[in-house]
Amino acid sequence: MSIVASTAKPISAFPTSQAQGGFRGSTLGLQWRNIEKKCLRKAGPAKISAKFDLKPPPYPLNALEPHMSRETLEYHWGKHHRTYVENLNKQIAGTQLDGLTLEDIILVAYNKGDLLPAFNNAAQAWNHEFFWESIRPGGGGEPSGELLELINRDFGSFEGFVKEFKTAASMQFGSGWSWLAYKANRLNVGNAVNPCPSEEDKKLVVVKSPNAVNPLVWDYSPLLTIDVWEHAYYLDFQNRRPDYISTFMEKLVSWEAVSSRLEAAKARAAEREREEERRKNEEYDDQTTNSEAVEMYLDSNKDDSSE
Repeated sequence: MSIVASTAKPISAFPTSQAQGGFRGSTLGLQWRNIEKKCLRKAGPAKISAKFDLKPPPYPLNALEPHMSRETLEYHWGKHHRTYVENLNKQIAGTQLDGLTLEDIILVAYNKGDLLPAFNNAAQAWNHEFFWESIRPGGGGEPSGELLELINRDFGSFEGFVKEFKTAASMQFGSGWSWLAYKANRLNVGNAVNPCPSEEDKKLVVVKSPNAVNPLVWDYSPLLTIDVWEHAYYLDFQNRRPDYISTFMEKLVSWEAVSSRLEAAKARAAEREREEERRKNEEYDDQTTNSEAVEMYLDSNKDDSSE
């Protein structure tokens, strides 16, 4: 996401042990420990430097008409989204969260579901920017290329995917989001329980989330989302959420953005695998070196005793 603060990372809401689910030995564990270290380095006198900016949608506010009105964007982006960003800046100023990336604030403030105060505003700021970039004028239709191949593989057909995505969006009780995400692993992360642990790795999944929660907390890579908070559609559709969802899928989705996100998600997963392989090789080399040192020591003792 392009909404970022300065350079650092999280707060002392970290679990003291990340051993559950194989987390400590994984590259996920390395990621979280790096975040924790950066947070600890921020201890001491706090400086008020955090400042997230409200990024406009990548099109004019009237560009989605007649499917999404200018009035909806003026309220949804211009008021709701703006308020999340402004409140977040106030919440984190002078705290250990000051200067972290938005994604890292979300991961830490989720706090195993026992949300810290900054979570909702941070996640909603991220979710909304992601949502605006999920749609475009003249969108909809069907994807192509590798994205369509994976959709057909994991959902049986594009129609099967659309049905599952619409069902998730319409069945999300109250406020929330429906997501298409790339699930790179089946492990529980240290901060949240994997909602699809039995699903295969490297697979597309549809998940829904309440309120501000997003797939980042499960270590999924979001590819597409629809906002099903009532303020997202009420001015144009009143209480007809299914009509809004259908219009979103048929007229607004930017499959180009989704394809680009999939490519990035696969690249991240591949890099994580390389990091895991490097870590295992380093551990093996360390163990081998230690073993050789012990053998040399024992051999040396044998020689001494024979004299």
